Amino acid sequence: MNRSILAALLLAGLASSAMAQTPKEQFNAESKRIATRYADDKKLCAEESSSATRMQCTRDAKSEYDKSLALAKAQLKASPAKQAGCMECGKVTSVVVSEKAGEGSALGVIAGGVAGALLGNQVGSGHGRQLATVAGAAGGAYAGKKIEENAKSTKQWTVHVQYDDGKQVSFNFDHDPRMMSGDRVRNDNGNLVRN
Repeated sequence: MNRSILAALLLAGLASSAMAQTPKEQFNAESKRIATRYADDKKLCAEESSSATRMQCTRDAKSEYDKSLALAKAQLKASPAKQAGCMECGKVTSVVVSEKAGEGSALGVIAGGVAGALLGNQVGSGHGRQLATVAGAAGGAYAGKKIEENAKSTKQWTVHVQYDDGKQVSFNFDHDPRMMSGDRVRNDNGNLVRN
């Protein structure tokens, strides 16, 4: 197998297992792994049959060592800046659009009650008419309240975010925030913005 492919696979495996370590601990572990790999490569190079092949193998091993060590140093250097600069950075896990019910007011109840009473008053005669008027007023008041709530309903966007430290939070918007699942975001004083 090509050494650079093997080195990349090893880096990927270590990166996923080192999530709980501090950046310095990750760098130390990676440096040890790189040094061990370099020592193993030099042993393999020593077993080559010709001196030209041994020299080329040693140069290749040293080149891979230098690249891997430079990458580990760059990751160490970037880690504190990333952590210090963005304590509340994360990724959008989902965006849910829902209907937020409007609030009914006394106006809807009164208007519905009056309309219901007028309609109830058209039914029957005597005590039946009075009962129909009261029932119409009660039913109309309820219907008026519900009609007003539906008329005042609005859409609400809820953006669910998982911060890099694992904490999960939700942000509500009364307009489309134009964010999708997978977007990198940060909390900027209570406002969710793309990174």
